[in-house]
This record gives sequence, C-alpha cells and structure tokens, in this order.
Amino acid sequence: MELGLIGLGKMGGNMRERIRRAGHTVIGYDRNPDLADADSLEELVSKLQAPRVLWVMVPAGGPTQDTVDQLAELLAPGDVVVDGGNSRWTDDIKHAETLAAKGIGFVDCGVSGGVWGLENGYALMYGGDAEHVALVQPIFEALKPEGAFGSVHAGAVGAGHFAKMVHNGIEYAMMQAFAEGWELLEAAPEVTDVREVFRSWQEGTVIRSWLLDLAVNALDDDEHLAKLKGWAADSGEGRWTVEAAIDHAVPLPAITASLFARFASRQDDSPQMKMIAALRNQFGGHAVESK
Repeated sequence: MELGLIGLGKMGGNMRERIRRAGHTVIGYDRNPDLADADSLEELVSKLQAPRVLWVMVPAGGPTQDTVDQLAELLAPGDVVVDGGNSRWTDDIKHAETLAAKGIGFVDCGVSGGVWGLENGYALMYGGDAEHVALVQPIFEALKPEGAFGSVHAGAVGAGHFAKMVHNGIEYAMMQAFAEGWELLEAAPEVTDVREVFRSWQEGTVIRSWLLDLAVNALDDDEHLAKLKGWAADSGEGRWTVEAAIDHAVPLPAITASLFARFASRQDDSPQMKMIAALRNQFGGHAVESK
C-alpha cells in the first residue's frame, strides 16, 4: 500500500520507518527539505495512486486546519485524509464536513507510543466511517503493537481523538499519583532508599505498570531528581478532558486535580499561598515568612 505522510518530526519519522518495515511505500512531506521525499504537497499528491491516503502529523489547530484546507483542493473523490495529530475532536467534525463536500473521506486517529513506538508499536484509537477506516486498515496494522490489542475503531468521526484525550487525562492522574507518592516517601526520614521502594513495586503489586517502570528508569538516571526543575507543561488534552467532563456532567476529581497541579508547578511563589498565609496570620496569629 502507498501512504502520503505529512509531517516528519520525531514521531512522524519513526512512524514512516515502522510502516516501511512492514512493506508499505511511504512518501513523506515536511517543511524541512532534509526530511522530505516530496518538495510540496502538490508533488506528494501527484506521486500517489488513487485512491490516495494522506496521513497528517502536524501540530493541532492552525497547522492542521491549513493542511486540511490545502488537501481539500488537491485530492479527488474517494481519497481519505487521516489526522494522526492531537487535534481536538470538535475540529475533526469540521474537517470531515469540509472534505465530505468534495467526496473525500476523513479519519481521526489518536496515536500513543511516543519515542518507544518505532520498536514497540503505536496504540491507535480511530474514528470515522467504516469504508474510510477499511482503506487505511493496512497502515493501522503496520503501526499497532503485535498481538490482539492496541488498535480500536472507537466510533464515528471525532471518537478517536476523544478516546485519546481521555487516555491522556487518565495518564495525567496516574503520573500525579506516582509523583505524590514519591514526594511523600522522600519526605519520610524512616525511608532510606526511595528508589528501591519504587523498584520493588515492579513485581507483584497492583500498581505495577509501564509508568512505574519509567519512573524507576528516571530514578536510576537521577536518584533524587535533583537535576530537574519542578515544572511540567500540559499539552492541551488534559484541559479538553476537564472541559468535556463539564459538558457531560461527569465528575473527574482526580484528573482535574492533576491538571491543576501542572498549573501550580509553574508558580515559583504561589499567589494563593500568600492569601492562605495571610488568613492564617489574621485569625490565629500564625507566623508568616516575608521576602
């Protein structure tokens, strides 16, 4: 099968390699000419045989919108566009409607696997009409991990990115739990080897997981994480998960708290804690620290 892949950053480049290893032809386009097989989107489209499948791996928002708009003018009825980036599911619906007006199919695909995906495979969650998914299925099979799991047709257009969004929200909460447990262990003078406590949990416990394995890897590199600053970004999906929970009246206390913890990490001197300190001083005469 032939695939046109747009966006050849670290993840896109690894995906191209994994698909090629499975015996498929991949023609890639990127703004960086050193990474590209085609010099333009027009040339990329011209090199593919109909029905064409174009997989987009560019940043969500404006870059994805611009790419979809360009492809709407270049492709023909029967072709399919796959958005494999981290777009918001509501954008998927708009993109599908834009392309459907020209007879072009659309599939949204949430992709998980990060830097490990080339060797281990990528977990895929995709949404779209069955006929469009079927055209892309050989690529899904090439990218997914070996075995029965790791790939799902989650539902209609938007379902893939919605599922990936919820996946990332769960990831936020799981990482926050490990982080809080680690900090408490580090704070307890009775515990003399926090790293080995984490390592011991890798076998026989109910919290053993890949995230735990990665935590142990990080502690092996830097036992007390002294080289790191306590600052963490949020990529957007955590916010969207909380917003969707509000829209559907679904309580997400753990995921919401983990998102807010990311925000707190960016404050060197918490304004909220200033008010807490001031109130404690006012009602109880508790000591405050001045700059």
